[in-house]
Parts: sequence; C-alpha cells; structure tokens
Amino acid sequence: MNNPLKIAVAGLGTVGGATLQLIQAQADILSQRCGRDLVVTHVSARDRNRDRGLDLAGIAWVDDPMALATTDNIDVVVELIGGSEGIARDLVEASLKAGRHVVTANKALMAHHGNALGQLAEGAGVSLAYEAAVAGGIPIIKALREGLAGNRIERVYGILNGTCNYILSTMRDQGLGFDAVLADAQALGYAEADPGFDIDGVDTAHKLAILTAVAFGCEVDFDAVYTEGIRHITADDISFADELGYRIKLLGIATRINGAIEQRVHPCLVADVTPIAHVPGAFNAVVADGDFVDSTVYEGKGAGGGPTASAVVADLVDIARGSRVPTFAVGVNDLAKSSPAPMEDHVGAYYICLTVRDEPGVMADVTAAFKDQSISLESMLQRGRSPGEPVLVVLITHETREASMVAALQQIGKLSTMLSAPRMIRMEAL
Repeated sequence: MNNPLKIAVAGLGTVGGATLQLIQAQADILSQRCGRDLVVTHVSARDRNRDRGLDLAGIAWVDDPMALATTDNIDVVVELIGGSEGIARDLVEASLKAGRHVVTANKALMAHHGNALGQLAEGAGVSLAYEAAVAGGIPIIKALREGLAGNRIERVYGILNGTCNYILSTMRDQGLGFDAVLADAQALGYAEADPGFDIDGVDTAHKLAILTAVAFGCEVDFDAVYTEGIRHITADDISFADELGYRIKLLGIATRINGAIEQRVHPCLVADVTPIAHVPGAFNAVVADGDFVDSTVYEGKGAGGGPTASAVVADLVDIARGSRVPTFAVGVNDLAKSSPAPMEDHVGAYYICLTVRDEPGVMADVTAAFKDQSISLESMLQRGRSPGEPVLVVLITHETREASMVAALQQIGKLSTMLSAPRMIRMEAL
C-alpha cells in the first residue's frame, strides 16, 4: 500500500519489544484496518548488542533517542522509556515541536506534564496519544473520550495497579501477611525490587490524574490527588473485612462534588456483592458513571508487554487513519481549572481496627472520643484473647466527615490502653 505510517520506537524493554512484535505479527490486519502499512523504521535503546529476540532487519538503530525527533523518514515517535523527567520528557517535547505525532505509555509524564504537552501537540496540529498509560490493555481513554462523549461523567473509579490488587487478593486467598505476599510478588515479577511507586499508591495516582482530566474536561492536577498506599493493611484487616461481607481493594476515585473534584487513592472496603470486589490477581478494572449511560465497567490486564503493546498500537492505528481528537477530550485551552475538594471534607463510613489492653473502661474511653466528634457507631467486632493479652476491636462507623474521624483517632491513639496506632480504612459505597 502507498504512504506507510513510519514509526520510531524509543525504548525496547518489555513493552517496546512487544509493540515491535505486534506490528510485525499483525501487519496484514493492521494494513487492512488502516488502509496503509504500519512500518517501524527506527528504534533506539540503551544497549545495541543485547539480544532481545526481536527481528530488527531493515530497521535503523539510533544510539541517541533525541535524534528521533528530527531524523527524516519518521511520522510518529513512540516513547516507551518511562519517567516524568529526563530523556523521556525531552524526546516527547522535541518530537511535538518538530511536528511529529507522539504515542506514549508514560503515565508519570502525562500526570506531571500532560497540560503543557497537550498544548504543544495541539499547537503543532499533531496527536499526543497515551491509551497505554492507563490500565494497560483496557481502552479506557478511548471509552471516556469518545464512547461516552455524550455523557456528563459524575464519577470514575477503579483498580489501576495490578501489583496492589495481586497483593491484596493473595493475602485474602492464602491468609498471608503483607510482607510475605510482597516478597512473593517480587519473585514472580509482579512487583519491582523497589515497589514504592506501586504499594504507596503513586502509580495509581498518576493514572487517576489522567482519567480525571479526560472524564471531567479539567486540567491534569496530580498534586490534588490524595494518595495513600497499602503498607498498613494486615492479615487481620483482610479477615475482618471478609467476616463483614467486604473485600479490601486499592482504588483510585474521582468524583464531582458541588462544583469541585475530589481525587483520592487509598485502600477501601467494598461490599462483596459489587463487581469490582471480585477483580482477581493482577487485573485492573475501571468504572465510569455517566448521566445517560449509568455505570459502565471495563476489566482486563492492566500491565504486561502484550496488553500494553495492544494499547500503543491502537493509538498508532488512529494516527494512521487520520483520526485526531483533543488530547483530553476538549481542547487544552478549554480545559477547566481544577477545583480540588479537600480530603478533610470527604464524607463516608469507616472501618477502625484497635489493638487494646483488655481492661475495664477501654471502650468507654473510645466511644467518648467518637462522641466528642459527633461520630455514630454502626457495629463492633471483638476477637477475644487470653486474659491480659491484647484484644483486637473493629468498629464500623456511620457516615462522618474525614476531619472528624482523624481528630477522634488522634484522641484515641493517646489512650494508655492502646497498644498500637489505630488503623483506619475507608468504606466505599459503589
């Protein structure tokens, strides 16, 4: 076919290699669907001599990825290097300024610099596509930006990190503690040697900031995302949640509230009857609530070479077809200024786990602290121990304001009968 789309790939790791393999393996299908060939003409990676098991015949190797922004015979640059700064950012900026389309899987880059990069792309009349940056192979960006374009989105939420979902699912299924399951996840390759971005919620927050911009037509505002990870979740919490009819999931949640937007990432107790409670292992799931469509649910593999490459190539297909939409569903200059809803104003129910010394008056002191903050209790569970040993007490509250709950727990934490800091997990009505 005439006029092939000429592609340069920067980064030949798991995703870069899978992207190259997909384009080569599906060449006939892609040509048929695009009306033109998709051809990788250039690649760049750190080590030219490393055996990656890829067929690089006829593909030019470029040692300096920055050269891809200005080298002839390139229509689109695929950035799969990663990181919000450094060479990844420089390459994307230079490529857009040079009038080249860019496809990226870089959620950190889009979360921190998406507004400025979108402005560069739209000013140059080219595409900045990032389907692969959120939820791997799930086409959630396209769903929000195009499939649900006729809806006002009121809430978008989901499981956006497969590592955390694997850890929490395995803790429940095998009755193991957090540290043991994390070590297992690292051995299996589900978690990095330094897993902080995953288990501390940062990866989920990057993705949520992007989803929020697309869903609500507002500027990307990563700094407005309240972020809390899963390090403090214990096997006891998992067990208590199960007993109460809930499961614990790390969720990213963005909601319109009285003209403001609440963005938060934290572990949640979700009712066992909800679909998202049953998303297994390393899978991701996203739910979007629209005013005409009601709730729509998207589930699939959120990471890995194949699923992420599928999303990268979907963006390449759009570019090959000449299909171009605004970076965040509306033009960057028309994005609303984000008006963050303070986390202290969040209203919801709470799961509280206390480790207390078994002696008279303990619960009277605890309930007095809740009474001081006008917090009403719904139920209580207690696991008995031998006389004199620590006792685990779980309290479920009715809906209350976050600031009130934090104040009550600060008061409770100072009690001499508390043997460890109180643990709080928010309960989410989905």
